[in-house]
Amino acid sequence: MKPNQRLAVIDLGSNSFRMVVFLAGASWWKRTDEIYEPVRIGQGLARSGKLGQKPMQRALSTLDVFAHFAAASGLGSDALDAVATSAIREAANAQAFLQRARERSGLPIRVLTREQEARYGYLAAVNSTTLSDGYVLDLGGGSLQLVAVSARIARHSASWPVGTVRMSERFLPGRGRAKRKQLQELREHLAGELRGAPWLAAASAGSAAGARRLVGIGGTVRNLAAAAQRAAGLPSNGVQGMVITREAVDELVERLAALPAAERASVPGIKPARADLILAGAVVIQVVLDAGGFEGLEATEAGLREGVFFERLLKGREPPLFEDVRRASVLNLAAFYQADPAHTRHVAALALGMFDELARLGLHRGDPRERELLWAASMLHDIGMSVDYDDHHKHSRYLILSAGLPGFTPIEVAIIAQAARYHRKGLPEPGPLGALFGEGDAERLDRCAVLLRLAEDLERSRDQLVRRTSLSLNDGEVELRLIADGESIVPRWAASREAELFNRAFARGLSVAA
Repeated sequence: MKPNQRLAVIDLGSNSFRMVVFLAGASWWKRTDEIYEPVRIGQGLARSGKLGQKPMQRALSTLDVFAHFAAASGLGSDALDAVATSAIREAANAQAFLQRARERSGLPIRVLTREQEARYGYLAAVNSTTLSDGYVLDLGGGSLQLVAVSARIARHSASWPVGTVRMSERFLPGRGRAKRKQLQELREHLAGELRGAPWLAAASAGSAAGARRLVGIGGTVRNLAAAAQRAAGLPSNGVQGMVITREAVDELVERLAALPAAERASVPGIKPARADLILAGAVVIQVVLDAGGFEGLEATEAGLREGVFFERLLKGREPPLFEDVRRASVLNLAAFYQADPAHTRHVAALALGMFDELARLGLHRGDPRERELLWAASMLHDIGMSVDYDDHHKHSRYLILSAGLPGFTPIEVAIIAQAARYHRKGLPEPGPLGALFGEGDAERLDRCAVLLRLAEDLERSRDQLVRRTSLSLNDGEVELRLIADGESIVPRWAASREAELFNRAFARGLSVAA
């Protein structure tokens, strides 16, 4: 895609219709708008084999809204990609509906094959997580797609007509509590369907731990992840990277089944628009976890729409994948907020140089993942300047948490955000993100924060005066020597103020010399 080019992806799903507008910059991309409507076009399809009159009318009215929005926004046909999935693909009267929809809205609608739908789900998942070997689950209103991934390449895929709308109508009708017999019949049906994928069963038969990783996309997955997040008392900064354990799924199924459909939205995290479908979705995921021997399901906020967009954004690559998702996430956010590139790159270089030297001195283990968190915090520490200079460290934290960093786990994002928050002053603490912190995480935050702060101090004048540093350990004290291209009064003054935090992070004193 060219700089400043937009693409509106319209996802005509069995449960909901969604229009998402993406914008590609010179070296960044972002989602700029979204319209959602729970159309339920697949309602009644499993029973009649046809799209019903009322669902079709809801669909046509929603497409009218999308078409008028596109016209008002200046989105021409070359900037629109409307894709239809399971319900429209399989309905006996699909062609008649599509003709009416195209004539009425003028939108270019293409019907995805099962293979295309699975591919877009795969592109969304692998471009938003670190999945290399494992499986992708895409659960919609009409169908379930599973893709087996090896070395980031899709190897096998399959689709089953066991989406949340279909399974709710067939096995969990009515508004009352779900009966044990209904749930058992649903589980037996699902297990029978999944037996047609022997490669899924292989996931639980001696595969390496990485190959048993399962990443899920779709509204049901996101909603269940939000409910699991709330139940665990975790901070709510989106569900990207949230792992729903098998035990959490079991607990949610039990809790949802005990409530009438209309009351399931009372479970924190469950959206009212999905309340009557969420139990069936949770059972589908429960059975997949059992069939593949998975310990949990990792949620990503990307969906089929992002898969369609990534195919266009990364055109020329096959498959269209980011080379390094974590690095791409950081650089994308830094580029969008136009943080001073020369300054941030130099801060990152100084921080990583000190990290490596301290590891050589034996003051920490030199963990590569921790080093990457320090790099990310260094690249993003000043993005809050786009809001205002005052409190920009706090603005940076907010932007990191709000935008998210696909590919990083929730605790990693928390450490990056808090390190950016404390790159100017104060003693670092987890704050409201404390529930995410486990053993050793507070210490990781201290190390990242003090090294970022020192690097910022050495680049205080934003002139790259201090080219690099040299660290030595003398009588229990670390001497930080500055290799500079001129008089280093300002960086020496700034860095000398960090002795207290340095001592807390590395249990050593700090002196600064030219």
